[in-house]
Amino acid sequence: MLRKFISQNTFLCALLIVVGFTVSCKKSNNNPDADTDAGESNLLQTPTSDRALLTKDSIFLYAKQTYYWNKSLPSYDSFNPRTFSSNEKLLYAMTQIAINPQTNKPYEYVERSTSPKYSFIDDGSVAGQLGGVNGDFGFSVFFAGDNDLRIKYVYAASPAAGQGLKRGYQITKINGSSDINTSDASINYVVNAIFGSSTTVALTVLKPDNTTQEVTVTKAEYNVNPILFSKTYTVGAKKVGYIVFNTFTTNSAPLLDKAFTQFTTDGITELIVDLRYNGGGSVQTSEAFTNLIAPSAQNGRVMYTTYWTQTMQDNKATILQNQKFYATGSDNVTRLYSYFDYPYVPTVAANNQEVFAKRGSLNGLARVYFIVTKGTASASELLINNLKPVMDVKLVGKKTYGKPVGFFSIRIDKNDLYIPQFETKNQLNQGGYFDGMAVDKDIADDVTKDFGDTSEKMLAQALYYSANGSFSSLLKDNTISSTSPLSKTQVDDLSGKMDHEFKGMVETRKLRFK
Repeated sequence: MLRKFISQNTFLCALLIVVGFTVSCKKSNNNPDADTDAGESNLLQTPTSDRALLTKDSIFLYAKQTYYWNKSLPSYDSFNPRTFSSNEKLLYAMTQIAINPQTNKPYEYVERSTSPKYSFIDDGSVAGQLGGVNGDFGFSVFFAGDNDLRIKYVYAASPAAGQGLKRGYQITKINGSSDINTSDASINYVVNAIFGSSTTVALTVLKPDNTTQEVTVTKAEYNVNPILFSKTYTVGAKKVGYIVFNTFTTNSAPLLDKAFTQFTTDGITELIVDLRYNGGGSVQTSEAFTNLIAPSAQNGRVMYTTYWTQTMQDNKATILQNQKFYATGSDNVTRLYSYFDYPYVPTVAANNQEVFAKRGSLNGLARVYFIVTKGTASASELLINNLKPVMDVKLVGKKTYGKPVGFFSIRIDKNDLYIPQFETKNQLNQGGYFDGMAVDKDIADDVTKDFGDTSEKMLAQALYYSANGSFSSLLKDNTISSTSPLSKTQVDDLSGKMDHEFKGMVETRKLRFK
C-alpha cells in the first residue's frame, strides 16, 4: 500500500542532485517577493551550523514562494519558524493559516487531527512505492463492527497473499491477542501491529466458510499490481465492466491497457471503476486512465488545466533555483536544470493544460460508475472530475476525501517536503472540491464481502442502476455489515485513525523547460 511518504527520485524523469544543504535556505538577491523583509534577508545571510534550525527556515521559505496559499503566510519574523519544537508542528501551524471561505476552516483542516490534510515531510523510507514496489505485509484492515476486524484488501504478489489472506476474512487474533475492538487502546494495538515497524505479524483469521487459519506474515518487497479485481458482468442485454483500482502507480498504465483490451473484447457498454481505497498517486497515470474511458470525440479538447501558485506562474519563485537536477532539454542536450526553469503558466505549450488523446480501442461507453469512499482522493478525484463534463458519471458510496491540489517534492537536507503547489480544474473550469465530491447514491462500504461479489452493496447498487436506470432503496444501505453495524460517526472516526493509504496527486510528467 502507498503510505504517507514517497521519495521524489522514484517518479521524476530526471536525476535529482542536491546542491548542498545550506543553499536550500538562501534566496536570490534579486528575489522580487514583495513580502520579504529585512529580517528575512539578514537571517539568510547569517552563517549557522545548526541543521535543525536551517531545516525549519527552509520549510517556511519554500512555502512562502511555492505553497498554493502562500499569500496568506506572514513574514518570516512574524511566523518565526525556529520557535517550533519539530518540523511537523511547524508544518501543521503553517498549513492552518489559509482559510477556506466556504467552510470557514483552513483548507488543510482535519477534525481531531494535528496533521495537515495535504502536506507532509518525507523521510525517504519508502522510496520506490509510487513506482510500484512496496516493502510491507501487503494488506490493510477495517472494522465491520465493534468487535469485527476485517481484511479490506490484499495485493496479489504480497506476503499476505502468499499466506492465503483475502478481503473479507475476519481477524480474530493478532500476535496472540483476541482483544480486538474499536476502543482507542485496541485500535492503537492493531495499527502498531499491522502498520508499525515490526517485520512480522501473527494472525488468526476466520474465513467465510467458518474455518480458521493461523498465519505469520513477514514483510518483504514485492511488485504492486494496483488492479485488485476485474470482471465483465451480463446485465440484461448489456455487458458491464468492473475494475478495482487501488493506487495510481507510475508503472500501472500497461496493466490498465491489458484490462481494457479485455473489456473491449467483451463488448462492454458501461463501466464500474472501484476507487474506494484509492488515495491517488501519479498524475500521468490518472491521465492515461481518463483517456482509456473518455470518448474519442473528445480528442484534442481540454481535459483539465493545472493552476500553479501565482508566484510560480509569475516566474518569481526564485528559491526553486536551489532544486537542481540533470535533464534533457528540447534540444536533446542533457544539462543541469532547476525547478525555476519550468514554465508554470496554465497553457498547453507549457504542459499545464492537458488535452484528451484516446487510449486503446474501447469507445462509446454510455456511462461510468465510480465506487468511492472517504479514502478516495487526489488522482482518483482528478480522474472523476476529468470525465464529468464529457460523459454520464455516477458516484456510489460515500463523499470522497476532497483533494483538488497536488505537488512535487522539495528536497531539504535529507528530507522531501510535499506541500500543495497546484490545483486542477476540468474543461468546464470545475474544481474546488475541498470538502469532497458528493455521491449520487449514499451507501456504506461492506468489508465482509470480497471484491466482485454481487451482493456487496456498492457493486450491487451500480449493477442495479445499470439494469433499472435508478438506484434501489434499501433499509440497511448505510450499515457496514449485517451484524453489529458501525454508525457513520464511528466509521469516520475509525477512518481517521486507521487509514494509512497515501493521499496525493504527484506531478510525474516529463518536465518541459524554458
